[in-house]
Amino acid sequence: MAKILLVDNDPLQASVRKSILEKSFQDVQRVADPAEAFCMLEQPTFAGQLGLVIAGPHMPGMTALTFIAELHARLPQIPILVLGGNTDSPSPDSAESVRFLPRPFASEEMVAMASQLLAQHTL
Repeated sequence: MAKILLVDNDPLQASVRKSILEKSFQDVQRVADPAEAFCMLEQPTFAGQLGLVIAGPHMPGMTALTFIAELHARLPQIPILVLGGNTDSPSPDSAESVRFLPRPFASEEMVAMASQLLAQHTL
């Protein structure tokens, strides 16, 4: 089963989201910021098992679009789910693998979208 990387700097929100995701997915890892996410991606074993990245629109030190661009430069095949934002569009070359889930959203919507992106990634 593929890993999900949750990038969320709000400890309470991250804990709730991680708990919700773990009810449907076996392996959910949480990091607090983009720098920590990129450190995880430098580990070949982790990167090789990664199936999805879930992030908020606002992260410490980086916008979501900058994070998406950097992630796709490193791992272009990995889909990204951005929670709570759609102010700008991703670059055309990454648009198919990036989905925005605008607020307010239900937990079920987050899980359904994550499932869909994981299924597309494994095809």
